[in-house]
Amino acid sequence: MRGKLKNLTVQVIIGIILGIIVGFLFPEFGAKLKVLADAFIKLIKMVIAPIIFFTVVIGIGNMGDLKKVGRIGGKALIYFEIVTTFALAIGIVVVNLIKPGVGFNTDAVKGGDVSQFTKQAEEVNHGVIDFLLSIIPDNVVGAFAKGELLPILFFAILFGLATAALGEKAKPVVALFERLTDIFFGVVNMVMKVSPIAAFGAMAYTIGTFGIGSLVSLGKLMGSVYITMALFIFVVLGLIAKFYGFNIFKFIAYIKEEILLVLGTSSSESALPKLMERLEKYGCSKSVVGLVVPTGYSFNLDGTSIYLSMAAIFIAQAYGIDLTIWQELTLLGILMLTSKGAAGVTGSGFITLAATLAAFPMIPVEGIALLLGVDRFMSEARAITNIIGNAVATVVVSKMENEFHPSTEQNEDRTNIAVAK
Repeated sequence: MRGKLKNLTVQVIIGIILGIIVGFLFPEFGAKLKVLADAFIKLIKMVIAPIIFFTVVIGIGNMGDLKKVGRIGGKALIYFEIVTTFALAIGIVVVNLIKPGVGFNTDAVKGGDVSQFTKQAEEVNHGVIDFLLSIIPDNVVGAFAKGELLPILFFAILFGLATAALGEKAKPVVALFERLTDIFFGVVNMVMKVSPIAAFGAMAYTIGTFGIGSLVSLGKLMGSVYITMALFIFVVLGLIAKFYGFNIFKFIAYIKEEILLVLGTSSSESALPKLMERLEKYGCSKSVVGLVVPTGYSFNLDGTSIYLSMAAIFIAQAYGIDLTIWQELTLLGILMLTSKGAAGVTGSGFITLAATLAAFPMIPVEGIALLLGVDRFMSEARAITNIIGNAVATVVVSKMENEFHPSTEQNEDRTNIAVAK
C-alpha cells in the first residue's frame, strides 16, 4: 500500500479527490487554493521556453538533412490541418443534432462581465497577414521573456536549420544543448513532485468557486462537449491509431500520468515537458518529438477546436438564431483560422471564442457570458483532448517517417502476447 502511495499517478488522483471534497465542504477556503495551481503552472512555464528551443534545435541539428526537416514539418502541418478541421466539423454536427441551446432561457444565467475577454480578443490579430507577422518575434530575448510559444518555435527552427547546415562544426553546440536539456528535464522532475498539490488546489478552487450545482444549469452543453470529445478521441483518433498500428486505449493508458496532470490543472502546457520525454521512451525519435510536439501545441488544438465550434452554435441556439448551412460553413472557415491564432494566448479558448464571434456578427459576442460558470469544467476536457491529439500526431508522424522504434516495454508486451497464444 505504501509503495502505491509513492506512485505519482495515485498521488494526483488523491489530490483531485481531496480537492473536490474540500471545495464542496469549505467553498470559501477552496476558492483561495487556486494559488497552488497557479504557482505550479508558473513553475512549468518557467522551463517550457528553453526546453522547446533546445529540443527543436537538437531535433533539426541531428537530422542534418534539411529536406528531411521540411518533409517532417510539412507532413505534420498537413496532418494538423486535416484533423483540426475534422474536429471543428464534428463539433458543429453534434451540437446541431443534440441542440443543447434550443429553449435555453438566456435570462436564467447572470451574464457577468465579459469585457476582459472581448478586450483581449480585440488585441489578438486574426487576419492571415497579421497572424503570420506575429510569429516573427520583435526580438528573441523578448519572446523568451514573455513565453511566446510561436515566436520561440519560429526562431528555434531557424537556429536548428543553421545548425544543420554547418554540419560537424555545430556538433559541439548540439552536444551542449543535449546536456542542457537533460538539466532542464531534471528541473521538471523536481517540479513534478508537487503536481498532486497543484491538482488539489485547482479542483478545490473549481468546486469552491462554481459549486457542483453549477454543473446542472448548463449540463446539457457540457454533456454534449464531453460526448463529442470522447467520440473524437476513441473513434477518430482511434481509427487513425489503428491504421498506423497502435491501440488508442493502450496508448492513453501509457500517458495516463500526463492526462491526470492536465485534468488536475486544466492546462495542457503543464504536461508538455513530461509528454516529450514519455513519447521518446515510447519509441518516437528525439528529432521527430522535438519538432512535432511543440508545433502541435501551436497548430493542433483538437479539443479547443471542438469547444469553439460547439460553443458558437450553442450561443446561436440560445438566442434563437437559426443559421443556414452556408452560414455555418462560413463560421467553420473563420474558426479554422482563429483556432490557430489561439496558440500562446492565456485563456485561449474563451478569448478566441470572443474573437470569432466578433468576426461573425450574426451571433452576439455577449453570449459568451452564458458559458462563464462552466467554462472551467469544459477547459479540462479541451486540455485533455489537446494533449492526446498531439501525442497521437507525434506517433503517426514518427511512423510515417520510419522514425519509430518500439520501446523495450512494448516489445516485452508483444512477446508475452505471442507466448500466451
